[in-house]
Formats: sequence, C-alpha cells, structure tokens
Amino acid sequence: MKIPIINRSANPLPLYKTKSSAGMDLHADLKEPITINPLERTTIPTGLFMALPDGYDAQVRPRSGLAAKHGVTVLNTPGTIDADYRGEIKVILVNLSQNPFTVQPGDRIAQMVVASHVQASWEPVAQLSETERGEGGFGSTGGVAHQK
Repeated sequence: MKIPIINRSANPLPLYKTKSSAGMDLHADLKEPITINPLERTTIPTGLFMALPDGYDAQVRPRSGLAAKHGVTVLNTPGTIDADYRGEIKVILVNLSQNPFTVQPGDRIAQMVVASHVQASWEPVAQLSETERGEGGFGSTGGVAHQK
C-alpha cells in the first residue's frame, strides 16, 4: 500500500527495519536538543504529514529501547492518527525516570504502525450471550483466582 507523505524534516522517511517489522521509527524534527526532566512531558515534532486511506489509521507507540534504558515512553499510547488528519505527526513523550533525558535532533523517538480498522455500529439488546469467562474482570483469566 502506498501512502502519500510530505517530509519537511531532514530525517529519512519512516521505514521497516526488517522484513517482519510491524512498526517504523519516527525521528525528532528538532533544531536543537530538548531536555525532558523527570515526570515532565513534551510534544516532539516529526516534520511528517500524511494522507492515510479510509479504513486505516496509524498508531504511535513507544520504542522499547527508550523505555527500558531511559524510562522515556509515549503518552496516550497508542496515539491514533486518523485517516482524515492532515496535520503534522507529533509525539507526546514523557520521562518516567529519575534523570533528565535529552532528545537530540534526528533521534528515533517512537514507532508508527499502520493498521486497518472497521467502524462499528451498535445493536442495543436486553442481554448478552454467555461465555466461559462471563463477567470476570481484571486478572480473571490468569493464574491467580479472581476475587470479588
């Protein structure tokens, strides 16, 4: 699938690093470094604008390396880019570590996954079909017995 894209940054277009990759890296489009202090968040521009086809969205997700090594992740995860959005793709980063983190121009800051979706319609009913799980909530399918 080809997606129209405008790249106003000096960074390369997002690309898949391996044959089986689901996500493509997004890079920071910055003129100078930005430091994110502990428990602060900031929005980082990418310089990318795109036109997704109807029935698709792009999901902005954290990079596991940033999260594991530096405690930096994406807020509103996954961030959803709708097919009718034409503005710049930006990434909300938060620093959950105890140390300041500096984002350098061109750094890989997140990954983007393009996915298809459907729009559902609701069918009001009086009751739902029975399942083995039933109304079991958080943790009800794991090894620990569900407690009410």
